[in-house]
Amino acid sequence: MVVLATKCYVSGDARDRALDGMDALVDNTIGELRVEWQVGVRGDDFVQVDVTGEDATVARNALAEEWGEIVTHDEGLQPGEEYVGTLESWDDDGFVLDAGSDVDVRIPADRIGLGRGSPAQVVERFGLVQHLPMRFVYADAEDGSDADSDAESDVDTDADADDATDDSTTATSRIADAERDRLYEWQRGSGRVTVNSVTRGEARATVNRAGHARDIVTVERLGLLEQSIVCGEGTDPPGLLAAIGSYLPAEIRCVV
Repeated sequence: MVVLATKCYVSGDARDRALDGMDALVDNTIGELRVEWQVGVRGDDFVQVDVTGEDATVARNALAEEWGEIVTHDEGLQPGEEYVGTLESWDDDGFVLDAGSDVDVRIPADRIGLGRGSPAQVVERFGLVQHLPMRFVYADAEDGSDADSDAESDVDTDADADDATDDSTTATSRIADAERDRLYEWQRGSGRVTVNSVTRGEARATVNRAGHARDIVTVERLGLLEQSIVCGEGTDPPGLLAAIGSYLPAEIRCVV
């Protein structure tokens, strides 16, 4: 079994369509291998794929590479290692990513690394939506550590000795460099509209229904139910959002 870093949080017919689509996507990735698989959803909404057969290990690795993998082994998240979680919430203190198995990873505001502004302003500027898969580095002490700590160590050596054992627990997580690069790249294009709660096919069909098929370049899949609609030259992202918003029971934001 492999637990993928993408969620299926819709219900009813929408859930059936999403899982049918997920099965087709799995087939695209591992269909030529000597395996059988079954797609399901865990209680925390993360998609899991049970894989059996001669090439099962290769298949699981291929799926993990394609979607990112939620850690399920007993050791849990390891300090300094990169993982994928989903954006669950944000407040003045930072982002909260769901890393699966009831593990919420807090990204402090000063370790988001996406420019000035509050976490809410970052969300608006980069068009982030809930459940968006995002890469992070867990409990990373290397980036953003306090440069004044060495000077303070001369003041109270006893206190410093006590604190030395706590480095791994006080280190904070951060957004991964590759994730920051991806989000900055979004801003360099002609604009995007990010949406959740719909499949890639549903997002494209909605754009067509609204009469804007010629105004976009493509729809990029970010997760099973998170999509990025790439605007064409001359297309106004807020205008596209307004045009399709009434058709989608979803969270929608612009990248401009």
